[in-house]
Parts: sequence; structure tokens; C-alpha cells
Amino acid sequence: MRIENEQLKNFILDSGVIDKGTLEAAYANANSQKKKLGDVLLEQGLIEEAKLRELYAYILGVPFIDLSKEMIPQDILQIIPEPIAKKFKIIAFERSRKELKVAMLNPEDIQTIDFIRKKTGLKIITCLTSEESMEDALKQYEKSLKAEFGDIIQKSSEEAGEEEDQEDLKKIAEGLPVIRIVDTLIKHAILQGASDIHIEPDEKEVRVRYRIDGILHDAMTLPKQVKDGIIARIKVLSNLKLDEHRVPQDGRFKIEKDGDKISFRVSILPIFDGEKIVMRVLNESSKGLTLESMGLTGQGLEIIHREIKKPNGMILVTGPTGSGKTTTLYTVMDILNTPDVNISTVEDPVEYRMPRINQTQIFPKVGLTFAAGLRALLRQDPDIIMVGEIRDKETMEMAIQAAMTGHLVLSTLHTNSAAGTLPRLIDMGAEPFLLASTMNVVIAQRLVRKLCQDCKKEYQLNPKEIKSLAENYDTEEIIAHMREDKSLKLDGKAKWDDVKFYKASGCDQCNHEGYRGRVGIFEVLDVDDDIQKMISQRMTAEEIEKRAKEKGMSTMVEDGFLKAAQGITSVEEILRVTKE
Repeated sequence: MRIENEQLKNFILDSGVIDKGTLEAAYANANSQKKKLGDVLLEQGLIEEAKLRELYAYILGVPFIDLSKEMIPQDILQIIPEPIAKKFKIIAFERSRKELKVAMLNPEDIQTIDFIRKKTGLKIITCLTSEESMEDALKQYEKSLKAEFGDIIQKSSEEAGEEEDQEDLKKIAEGLPVIRIVDTLIKHAILQGASDIHIEPDEKEVRVRYRIDGILHDAMTLPKQVKDGIIARIKVLSNLKLDEHRVPQDGRFKIEKDGDKISFRVSILPIFDGEKIVMRVLNESSKGLTLESMGLTGQGLEIIHREIKKPNGMILVTGPTGSGKTTTLYTVMDILNTPDVNISTVEDPVEYRMPRINQTQIFPKVGLTFAAGLRALLRQDPDIIMVGEIRDKETMEMAIQAAMTGHLVLSTLHTNSAAGTLPRLIDMGAEPFLLASTMNVVIAQRLVRKLCQDCKKEYQLNPKEIKSLAENYDTEEIIAHMREDKSLKLDGKAKWDDVKFYKASGCDQCNHEGYRGRVGIFEVLDVDDDIQKMISQRMTAEEIEKRAKEKGMSTMVEDGFLKAAQGITSVEEILRVTKE
């Protein structure tokens, strides 16, 4: 809130809450430390937080509300979903036909107020409340969630011990309480930007976790009695067998929320205490990414834009599971997707539907493997082929053959580095001279969390941290790469302790995580004439990487530390994703 120290001091003097001498000393202290006067008064115990908030309310000209003893009706509380309420510290507590009263910690947060107004279509009346009052009000969401689960818990208890058949499970799955539970789990996942929902039964309870920005977080814990109902409901949505509990099942379903089409890819796996469910959340309405927004810059970006314009050859994206390889391929296909080309894919699974692209889902049970699908695609007059993953020798040989016969082939492979991809393919059985003549570019990548730009804190590495880095990384090469980057404006002799980095802090905007969103770190290996000769001569990954770096290639680690120095991510994130 924009309340100046002078303004607060004068108001307190007029109100007589604190004597003048004490207040003047606190005021001088706040200014010397460049702190807010209110924070200093709280630290020194000169005023209670609720009383300070009341003073703020008078200054701002808004009502003050204490919700600590208020029971908010559930229909009003749920107008603002729990994740939004917790993230932006805003609670709906009273509603009329045209107005909604909300309590906030910062009634000057116009962006959040406008967001709620657009979502509800109501005029928003803001009130100021205290931190303690807000925390008490937020706890009512937990009570409402338990209330939602009450019916199904009671019903499950009543039916305990009964023999379950398919009709019983279907009846439970179609019951309103179970539908509300599953809808709530899905709604919260979408609002929090989760990429996956994990529902994990154990001996005494059911644990729900969301993967947000690549990290799993506990979301809620449910009584074990709801287990069968939740599993049955998700099976019904995914068109899976209700009475099959012994073998894994895979399915998918779609929902529409606020005009967006959201697809859920469902995997059910039998475990000791029941069946574990993992649902991948895919927003099919999300706007396409660009290579730049994914984190590609400089020479690597130029190489990719040049190579994807070629009519034939191979472009490989490598990295472990969850490193964003498929997203990179879809982004490239989106760039290439014009009316004058025929793009066909063979995938497992088909993640996103793309207009004008012919997408085939592999089905090994009936013989539709990657190799069989690729063989069929070659008879479909394609210009560009995307193979979801090169898993075996047959698929690899067919992909190389397609690249040789005038097709641009896009695919992925599980390797740790760009240079390591080429010897790996030779180990799989590729002929070195064929590989050398067809490979255009290899992109290796990882995903790191982006620092919250509202609360990140600047710092410099201490000698102990620098020494620790040197044990695992070539720190001389990394600092040399940073010196060359013009955006950092480093001196030509700059050392590690001259570089400013940033660390996660945590605030309301990032739900006190310190991070919001993810970005890629990359290394792009341009397979030019020199690299082609090295492939033909069966050179090692280390030799290929050394030569590529001499020609200007940045490694993932170097790209990562550069992004850390630019304040995009943290050193901790780079260490987390690049350690081998």
C-alpha cells in the first residue's frame, strides 16, 4: 500500500495512539533504515497489527473488517476460488444483487480487484483487514472442503464391507458428492497452473499432489473412504473399465472452463493400497509459444531458425523426461505449419491437437509402433515428419532414410548433451556417414523455474560457494562466457565474486514459492562440415563438444548461469537440473 511514512506519522499524532517522542524516534529509525514506519512500529511492539490496519483503513478511506469471528456462507466464500484467495489475499464475505464485498490486505491492488470484477460481473466493494483476520478467514476454505467431502465419507462408511460390483461403482461415481470432490481437485489444479495431478492412496488416507513448475507439492489429504469413489469417477470420465483393478489403464477426457478447452491424460496404476492415478493437464486453448519465449537466444536461436527452413535432414531434441522436448518440437511445427506443406506425426501420446497437422497415436498392441507408423507416413506424401521419440534401431534407420529422401524429420532422444547424441545413435547402429550427411542440428535442453520478479533478491556468491562450484563445473569457461555477454556489462577481467546473482524470496504474487513459471536452458549443436567429419570418424562426445565450443556453442550450464546472472532464474535451479 502506498502510505507514506510522513502521512502515517501525522495521522497517528492526531489520533494520539502513540506519544509524540516515541513516534518521532520510530519515524527517524524507519527513514534511516529505509523501512515503512508501520513495520518499525510493529517490530518495536508500539502498536498491534489490527490497530495499525485500522489506521491504514482510515487513511485510505475504506472500511476495516475483522473476519476472525465471522462465518462466511459457503456460496459467497466460493465466489473467489481458494488458490486465488490465498495467492492474492482476498476474501469474499458479503454479496448483494449487484455488489460483492471483499476483504483484502492491500485494497489498492487494482489488478486483482479488476480480475475479480470481470470474473463475477459484480461491483467490488473493498475492505481492509488484518493478517490474522485473513488467515482465519482462509481456514474456512478447509472447512468447506471437508463439508463437501462429508456426504461421500458418510456414504462410504455405510457401504463398508459390501461386495462391490460394476453397478455399485458406477452409482458411486455418478453421485453428487464424488462429482464435487473430483471437480474441486481439477479446479484447484487448473487455477494453480499444475501440469500433473497425483492421487495416491496409502494405508490410512489418500494424498493429492500437484506438480507446479516441475516440482511436486502436497495439495490436500483425503480420508481413505473417498478412494473408491474418486477412482470410479475418473474411470467413468476417461471411459475406462470400472471393475478392472489388476492391470494399468490409460485414458483421457476433456472439459471446458472459462472458454478454455482442457484435456486430461489419465494413467491408472495398481499399487499395494489401491490404484494410483496421475492426470496430465493439457490446456489445448493456450497460445502457441515462440522459440524466444522458451528461452532460446543468440547464436543457438539463429541456427535453429536457419535449419528448420531446410527441406530435408534431421532435427533432434534431447533431454530427460519432463525437460520440454515435446514442447520444443510442437513450437517448431507451429512455425512450419503453413498451407503449402504436409506435416504428419507419429506420437505416443498425442499431447496437443494442432490444426492442419495429421497426428497419429501409436498403438503397439495392434502393431502400430513408431517404426510402423513412420513407414506408413512415408506413403502419405509428407514434407515434414515428426516422430515422437527414437526408441530403437528400426525407428532410427527409417528416420535417417526419410531425411535422406527429401523429408525434414523432427524427433527426440534421451541423452544428456547435444554432442552425446551423435555417438549414442552410432551405438544404436546408425552408419556414421549416413548420420553425418542427414543430421542438421541437435538441441539439448532442461527446464528451470523462473524467479518471481516481484520478490527476487540480489546477492553475490561467497568464496565457499565459488569453490564448491569449481568442484563440479569448469568455472573458468563459464565466467569467460558471461564476460562475453553484452547484457551483463561485465569487465573483461571480471571474476565470480563480481557477478550479481539473484535468489528466491517469496511473496503473495508467487504464493511464497519464490518462483513463477519455467524457462529452458539450451545447447544447440550445429552439424556443419567440421562436425560431419568428426561423426564420420567416430569421434567421442567430448571431442565433438570441444570443437563445437571452439566454434561458439554455449553449453546448457553456460546458458543457465547466464540466465541466472540476468535474474531470470537462480544458481540453485541451474545446479538442480544440470547435475549428473
